Amino acid sequence: MDALHRSSLLTVQPEWIDFNGHLNMAYYNVLFDRGADELFAQFGFGPDYAKRTGHSTFSTEFHVCYLREVHEGDQVYVTSQLLDFDEKRFHFFQKLHHEDGWLSATGEGMSLHIDLSGPRVTAMPPEAYTVMQKLHAEHAKLPYPTRAGRQIGIKRD
Repeated sequence: MDALHRSSLLTVQPEWIDFNGHLNMAYYNVLFDRGADELFAQFGFGPDYAKRTGHSTFSTEFHVCYLREVHEGDQVYVTSQLLDFDEKRFHFFQKLHHEDGWLSATGEGMSLHIDLSGPRVTAMPPEAYTVMQKLHAEHAKLPYPTRAGRQIGIKRD
């Protein structure tokens, strides 16, 4: 468990390509989301979680940095690092890699554990919290991503 979580291989679909001939910016989020789904399943927040418990996770913020284009048919994967968490929130950092290993984009997100009857933010179940504690302890040993916590703006002299 000491390495970053790595998603399965994902394929860039033809309908995701924009008029510039590369992956449209919206679909980077789709790829990051699919990678997050695989990570979140480790916490017990899989596809049946909402139906079974009346709870789910919602994304509250997500930032993408686009570094290198990917194209139709490219195979990519997402690595994820849990940066921080508490009983209701988790902060994570992701990298989108081409199957050849080069970095295409980074994403940083904050998710909330939600009681769908509100909806309202609520504490996650103890078993999910315990899994997150273990993963965070391992991921804390890894270097903190240099792109994490970035702000957007135009610097003025």
